[in-house]
Amino acid sequence: MIDPNNCKMFGIARLSNAKSRSICAENPTGAKGAGAQAIPDENNAASMLGKSWKVQPCITLAQGSKTTIADIEGPGAITHIWMTNEEKVFRDIIIRMYWDDEDIPSVEVPFGDFFCCGHAVATYVNSMPIAVNPRGAFNSYWPMPFRKRARIEIENQHGKDIVGFFFQVDYELRDVDDAEAYFHAQWRRSVTSIDYPEHVIVDGIKGKGHYVGTYLAWTQLSNGWWGEGEAKFYIDGDIEYPTICGTGTEDYFGGAWCFYGPDGQEKTYCTNFLGYPLCIHKENQVIMHGLYRWHILDPIRFDSDLKVTIQALGWWPNGKFQPLQDDIASVAYWYQSEPHIAYPKMLPVHLRWPR
Repeated sequence: MIDPNNCKMFGIARLSNAKSRSICAENPTGAKGAGAQAIPDENNAASMLGKSWKVQPCITLAQGSKTTIADIEGPGAITHIWMTNEEKVFRDIIIRMYWDDEDIPSVEVPFGDFFCCGHAVATYVNSMPIAVNPRGAFNSYWPMPFRKRARIEIENQHGKDIVGFFFQVDYELRDVDDAEAYFHAQWRRSVTSIDYPEHVIVDGIKGKGHYVGTYLAWTQLSNGWWGEGEAKFYIDGDIEYPTICGTGTEDYFGGAWCFYGPDGQEKTYCTNFLGYPLCIHKENQVIMHGLYRWHILDPIRFDSDLKVTIQALGWWPNGKFQPLQDDIASVAYWYQSEPHIAYPKMLPVHLRWPR
């Protein structure tokens, strides 16, 4: 049984009093009847057509700037986000989202990683909540309810201005049910150690909610198979041992037996809820893997706290597990009641660059 609150497709025929709105460079406030009002100058591509045509489709993100691209008075819910940028900058842009005038962001993730492109490579992704299409078109369908206010901020930490930043934020103004929680996403990066080869995807979540997704940008720094490690969920007071424990990295992401195809090579795939969209093996380059797992039909519920980890394990020649020193970046996606705790400080831009 699919909950229609989790999949709006099953309630699409039901009439509603919600009001559809959209914010983009052509209508920066999203107000009713306020779109397409920019006036072209003689250098604009629409100068021969005039007002109400395609005059202001994008903005420039000044070097070092923080730009609020959406500031919405609630109640309501963001239903879709589309973004792209001509400069193809992925790790040097930070996306932050704030709900109901909170001081600390509920979402703080590098641009590409939020959309499952964590190696600064535009990767085609075909899933239910995230889609990345030709040519670098990033889409999110995560529902994001808010009661008082929603604000989306883009920070340019690149070494120069980013011209041609395009965006559209689709939302609806409607009542928000008491049971609707707030969307959160957090980015982390670590190099696992031989002594304790585990990457923490998220830790310190406090409150009631449910975990809905994992994205990993995994950089393999050793030869051979890299994915024997298990994903673990420590729920509501678990300390030493988790309540939910997987059986291997490829298993958690819905694959099996090292993702190998008939030719003995790793095969990429995308499905609605899990995928392995990126596997790059090139001469004189480290091996890169991109993987996603959406817990939409199987959310991980928690009442008070949650921690999520994944191990980095391969094989020794003697058939024993080998601890790996791999470079893993992750995005955790979840819903919870507010308030939430502050996230670890975002790494400086040079420590976010891919290898």
